[in-house]
Amino acid sequence: MKRTRAGTLTTDQVGEQAKVQGWVHRRRDHGGVIFLDIRDRSGVVQAVVHPESTPEVAEALHPARLEYVVEVEGSVVRRDPDKVNPKMATGEIEVQVREGRIVARSAPMPFAMEGAQDASEETRLKYRFLDLRREGLQRNLRLRSDFTIESLAYFREQGFVNVETPMLTRSTPEGARDYLVPSRLNHGSFYALPQSPQLFKQILMVSGLERYVQFARCFRDEDLRADRQPEFTQIDVEMSFVDEEDVYSLVEGLFSRVFPLAGITPPASYPRLSYDDAMSRYGSDRPDLRVDLEIADVTDCLRETEFRAFQAAIGAGGVVRGVHIPGAAGSSRRQVDEYADIARRHGAQGVLWVKRENGVPSFLVRNALTPAQVETLADRLGVEEGGMGLLVAGPAPTAAAALGALREEVGRRFGHMREDAHEFLWVHDFPLVDWNGDEGRWNATHHPFTSPRMSDLDRLESDPGSVRSRAYDVVLNGNEIGGGSIRIHQRELQKRVLALLGIDAEEAERRFGFLFEALSYGAPPHGGIALGVDRIVMLMAGAGSLRDVIAFPKTASALCLMTEAPSTVDQEQLLDLGLRLRPRPAGG
Repeated sequence: MKRTRAGTLTTDQVGEQAKVQGWVHRRRDHGGVIFLDIRDRSGVVQAVVHPESTPEVAEALHPARLEYVVEVEGSVVRRDPDKVNPKMATGEIEVQVREGRIVARSAPMPFAMEGAQDASEETRLKYRFLDLRREGLQRNLRLRSDFTIESLAYFREQGFVNVETPMLTRSTPEGARDYLVPSRLNHGSFYALPQSPQLFKQILMVSGLERYVQFARCFRDEDLRADRQPEFTQIDVEMSFVDEEDVYSLVEGLFSRVFPLAGITPPASYPRLSYDDAMSRYGSDRPDLRVDLEIADVTDCLRETEFRAFQAAIGAGGVVRGVHIPGAAGSSRRQVDEYADIARRHGAQGVLWVKRENGVPSFLVRNALTPAQVETLADRLGVEEGGMGLLVAGPAPTAAAALGALREEVGRRFGHMREDAHEFLWVHDFPLVDWNGDEGRWNATHHPFTSPRMSDLDRLESDPGSVRSRAYDVVLNGNEIGGGSIRIHQRELQKRVLALLGIDAEEAERRFGFLFEALSYGAPPHGGIALGVDRIVMLMAGAGSLRDVIAFPKTASALCLMTEAPSTVDQEQLLDLGLRLRPRPAGG
């Protein structure tokens, strides 16, 4: 008999024969009758074995325990009305078993399938093959599969060519550490696993392919978080003869195609914010627009104040900014201390407040400001009756970071976040470079191949910090889900940018000579984007971690607990590669 999926059985099959194969999800014995809930990928169905009518089957299935694999055949029948289980999709029917057997036994489970989420993550990752039996994780992986298939279909319809780029390449400066692979045939030389296919996809544009896409596997040897893994997947896209709007339109079309798979309908087009606006209004270059609060700059109305904290910040070229939290005026001293702790974690000295109660505004430090200054301050922040404005004084980046964190945390506490909303936006006009004070040099804000805005090009060497790039990020609910740029397609401009980053001509030629040569053979204007598959699917699924949408993830220490990777290798393998291990230096 052909197999029937457990979760597909309905009352329409009553009277028919069914063959169900799967795992024992639950087992109950009542008066000698054996009840087995059998689970497969489609769902669960109850099978009933009556010893008096099928003693051989009862004997065969009697040893069955949780997670044994079993096979049963029998008739689909309606349950008695008082036995219907409304919590099961198949709760109106059951299979009366006439034949059955145990296909495979299971060792005692390290955790139960029901309530497995309560087991430690370490245990679940060690037994990932069991953890993946959970319906929630399987649902996430099916969503990821549908996302991949629909995405590729969309790009095919848009005229893209799917090209696989090398996994063994050379190390390039990308802002994080490479995973290195020693070459057996070329002792002393190393490949690097790609952090992105950036240079290859640009060369494909020089090659005249015009529209490239790849679900690219990428690797970064850096510290991990809940939203970061050492190996990850991105939709890698590059196009010739395009500008920013072409990329925006392409991605918005893709998201309109794939997000409905999770019941999410994106808007037809997304708001656009410059980097400067995002930082000044929301304190973040990936703002969460579900929080209906904005930061206001009140520096100019406090320049004449004698309050020392404001004087010091403004005199040093800093700012005073704040955010109004409606309904927060009644915050306790302990709560205000918590707000200050949040600000300190982001570099600020603490927070000050102004609030309005009984129609009268007040400031944290009595008599530090005149009544008129307090009134002006409250008005500029928009502090309403019962509201509180939280203030940070200091350098603009510090004020932005602290108030950005406060805006989200306190806004959430006081009900100013639309938790079930999905807010997409584009952030653009990022700085081309930012200053690395520790190393005394400029770093690329995105990567070294991002084009500066032509209108800012005359300041590239004289005032690089003011130069804007043609980079852009797409953001969803405070998460960057993709980043890209219009690229440099002129050889000499690429050399100027590399020189700005401290890469001299000799080193640039050694590392990027192949790129310079390619750009000298008629390189078209081009640009693209990389979309983070793991993070997008995590947000679509409403999962709390990337590990919930990756079949075999690593831990925060980059370990695979199931396979115990990374592991040591035989001395012979090391010798074959021309390698020798030595003790790590003390403190290293």
